[in-house]
Amino acid sequence: MSAAKAEFSQHGIAEARIDRIAKTAKERVYAYFSSKVALHRFVSAQELAAVAEATRMDPTDLPGYAGRLHDYYIDHPDRFRLMSWGQLELDAGDSLPNDTFRESLARKIEQLREAQEAGQLDADWDPVDILVFVHQIATAWVAQPDLQPPHDEDRARFLAARRAAIVAAVERLFPAAAN
Repeated sequence: MSAAKAEFSQHGIAEARIDRIAKTAKERVYAYFSSKVALHRFVSAQELAAVAEATRMDPTDLPGYAGRLHDYYIDHPDRFRLMSWGQLELDAGDSLPNDTFRESLARKIEQLREAQEAGQLDADWDPVDILVFVHQIATAWVAQPDLQPPHDEDRARFLAARRAAIVAAVERLFPAAAN
């Protein structure tokens, strides 16, 4: 799995090579997966579970969730690329019946809707918009590595300031509704 994650993170789905993965992993990849797409879906499902476990969305604390997402992907930019390649290269119409990514999105949207119904989150927003905006704001800086200072000390200060900006932006957009 680590060989597949590295290959997909570096090359995406279209340019990934099963033979490089197999050579690196020294396994018979084709015995377990029928195609690169099947392998990518499996690896992505594992990563999605890891992200969900590490970041835990709480619809009553979207700023905290955005900060955790930012931290996770700043610490694991290869995993951000892995998930991004799937969104860029796979046709949404080709999703499987038990598509882990779509199921995860549906659960989060339902959590947001329930928080709105309970008066914990502004009901004027569509839950889909909330989820997309929070994710885009939270991952904005991981997608901009060229803007980050190269020196560790400067980079740490820079990223702390960016994290604070992310949390503040999400707080302004999606404050908890007054009870």
